[in-house]
Amino acid sequence: MSWLFGLNKGNNSQLPPVDGLPESGEPTGQGDAGAAGSGRGGPVDSGYRSEAYSFDSTALERAAKAAKQLESSKHATQALELSKMQEVTRQQEQMAKIKEYEVGVEQMKIEQKRVDGEQKRKYMEEEAKIAKHKAEYQDQLARRRYEDQLVQQQRMQEQNLQKQEESVAKQEAMRKATLEQEMELRAQADMKRIQAETAARAKVERENQDLYLEQIRLKAKESRTTIMEGIQTAGNVLGAGAQAFLNDWDKVVAAASGISLLALGVYTAKRGTGVVAGYIDARLGKPSLVRDTSKFSLFETVKHPIQTSKKMMVKPQDALSGVVLAPQLESRLRDVALATKNTKLNRGMFRNLLFHGPPGTGKTMFAKKLAMHSGMDYAVLTGGDIAPMGRDGVTAMHKVFDWASASRKGLILFVDEADAFLRKRSSERISEEMRSTLNAFLYRTGDQSDKFMLVLASNTPEQLDWAINDRLDEVVEFPLPGDDERERLVRLYFEKYVLQPAAEGSRGRRIQVEEMDYGKLCSDIAHLTRGMSGREIAKLSVAWQAAGYASEDGVLSQVMIMDRVADAVRNHSQKLQWLSDEEIRENRNVGYKSRKEEDASKSMNVETGKK
Repeated sequence: MSWLFGLNKGNNSQLPPVDGLPESGEPTGQGDAGAAGSGRGGPVDSGYRSEAYSFDSTALERAAKAAKQLESSKHATQALELSKMQEVTRQQEQMAKIKEYEVGVEQMKIEQKRVDGEQKRKYMEEEAKIAKHKAEYQDQLARRRYEDQLVQQQRMQEQNLQKQEESVAKQEAMRKATLEQEMELRAQADMKRIQAETAARAKVERENQDLYLEQIRLKAKESRTTIMEGIQTAGNVLGAGAQAFLNDWDKVVAAASGISLLALGVYTAKRGTGVVAGYIDARLGKPSLVRDTSKFSLFETVKHPIQTSKKMMVKPQDALSGVVLAPQLESRLRDVALATKNTKLNRGMFRNLLFHGPPGTGKTMFAKKLAMHSGMDYAVLTGGDIAPMGRDGVTAMHKVFDWASASRKGLILFVDEADAFLRKRSSERISEEMRSTLNAFLYRTGDQSDKFMLVLASNTPEQLDWAINDRLDEVVEFPLPGDDERERLVRLYFEKYVLQPAAEGSRGRRIQVEEMDYGKLCSDIAHLTRGMSGREIAKLSVAWQAAGYASEDGVLSQVMIMDRVADAVRNHSQKLQWLSDEEIRENRNVGYKSRKEEDASKSMNVETGKK
């Protein structure tokens, strides 16, 4: 058996053919199935590859010889069965490999389907994401187009408005030029007419000089004769009348009574004229303490007719027009203006206000705007004008309040620098005249009034008397402008003092402005002028205008503007330094006074203890 196994293991082609088994080189049914399966699923095992056929006769002879030996051997049947079992085992292994291959192929197909599904899902997600991005991009484009349309429409509206303003300005300039030309021609015609009339009159007088002299002589002679006759007649009449008067006692008594009645009439007329004059002065005049007012005054109209006519032509306007303040403060002041206007319309009691804050923050400007908005008159008083009046301050104060109460439209009485005479009576040293004036002010403002509204302005409200604080209904602080407010102020005054004069021109030298980015320039200036008030920014704008007029070519450059800004910043810093030095000195004086008072109290306590 060992040689059989070794022969079968070495080369199957040397075995003789056995009945029922295929010869070496011919595939079995299973092999055909495997080949067919391999044709369906993939490559076949290397043992079943097709090879070139070559006939070997020696091998056939050896096979025949081996078959004869096998037939004569007693183990032939077992060898054949073993060979069959090996072949079956090999075929089963081959079939198992084929099945494994088919299972692998199926798994690969399933994996391929899973991968295809995953790829399809990813593709669909990517398509959805792309569609979403596309929709968002289209929406963004639509928004941008809409915003661009809005910006374009706004720009077109601004351009149309600017064109309309330019057209109105041109028409106004043409109208002014026409009126000036007409006035000039009329003046020239009047001068020519007056010269002609004067020349004609002089010529007529020269020609009729003799006749005039003769007429003068005749008139003088007749006048002298008439006067002499009148004197003679009057002497005769007076002499006769005096003689008759003295001879009649009843006439003497009647004459004495008439003279007494005449004296009484003169005295009554004088006193009545004084009373009427005082009434007229209270109704139509203006008290001496009032610096500025919009109330109609006959004497002020005669004295300043143009200014009075301009004030009378002013129409009611918004209380915050031209006033740049913080948004919260603007909202609060708008409520104050609306309440004041409705109070006037309903004839209610006005509320007294206190405006406090640094100088130049718009307190006086808003008080005037408030009066114009509510349709009331305004009057401006200054606290520094009261102290020099001395004992006449009480009378002047009563005249002011009598004059204010006589207003038919209502009056806003604005007292600027109120701390100059409304100081604390307990701690401040004030004269008796100032104390009396303060008491008169407190007496006239003790009750709410429907005739006038009291508005006080002070930079140091802590110095006001407690009775004054008791009469105030609302306190409003006007702080220094912030970053946004400063930029608005810079743009406003740059437009007013630089761009408008450059656009309109004047009869004298016209200012020109260098090409520059005005918006960025105003933002930079607003950043540099931190801590400045509105008045300081307005003065800075006037300095720009003066620099343009002072330049050789009349051109205002950006360098000149920034130089003026640097000067203003240095001046502001110097003022702040002076203010801090003054506060230090005041604090030292206050500390010295407090130490003296403390030493005095200690010494008094010691003396009291000794006693």
